[in-house]
Amino acid sequence: MITEKIFGKKNPIIGVVHLLPLPTSARWGGSLRDVMRRAEQEATALAAGGVDGIIIENFFDAPFTKDNVDPATISAMTLIVDRIMNLIMLPIGLNVLRNDAKSALAIASCVGASFIRVNVYTGVMATDQGLIEGKAHEIQRYRRELGEDIAIFADVLVKHARPLGTPNLTIAVQDTIERGLADAVILSGWATGLPPSKDDLELAQSAAKGTPVLIGSGANWENIGDLMSVADGVIVSSSLKRHGKIDETIDPSRVSQFIEAAQTPIILSNSSTPSVIKTAH
Repeated sequence: MITEKIFGKKNPIIGVVHLLPLPTSARWGGSLRDVMRRAEQEATALAAGGVDGIIIENFFDAPFTKDNVDPATISAMTLIVDRIMNLIMLPIGLNVLRNDAKSALAIASCVGASFIRVNVYTGVMATDQGLIEGKAHEIQRYRRELGEDIAIFADVLVKHARPLGTPNLTIAVQDTIERGLADAVILSGWATGLPPSKDDLELAQSAAKGTPVLIGSGANWENIGDLMSVADGVIVSSSLKRHGKIDETIDPSRVSQFIEAAQTPIILSNSSTPSVIKTAH
């Protein structure tokens, strides 16, 4: 399983570093040093709290371009990711929002990152950036051209978007893996901070046939034990921040609390069978 290869375990907890606005974005503050300092602090807090890996993304660059980001964004992210990789010893991934997977692969190739996240990898999604088409063929070809073993974690029916036509989770997962050749799939709620349902995670697991299914949003220490009983890992950010607020910085104590909750055994029972204990990690 690709998660074991990258993180050394089957059910990784992956924290997210949300970069402050980068050059050319609408809210760019003028100091890359400040962006880098906060990114270092958040990555260090995540590592100290016990996460298994980190994704770095240009979260505060909204409003996003739907595909190719500005070269200044690529340059800034390359510098920041390289700095963090020299600071902490954890697997690092990239998500170049809204959907610039080729730039993510290019950065990952240059700095030695392990994986990327792609919001729209297959299919067509209606988003606040307009219609975004999946380009799995281009991404796979580019990865081969780079000659790098960079894993592709692909969202299925990604948050803040709606599929064109009737959504069918089973088919979407199968297409993403079997036709798109994704290494893992990510399942989220409809928006940031909202979790996928346990039923949807179970459907995705059935369709994935052994390919890892990760939770992509909405996990907190109250629901993570239950969700992880049917998932192969989690990507988490909002609930790890001070006071649980998206604009705040990572709180190491909340990270530790989340890690503990994810590892707490879950007791399942019904009227016809004895209780059994399943661990979430």
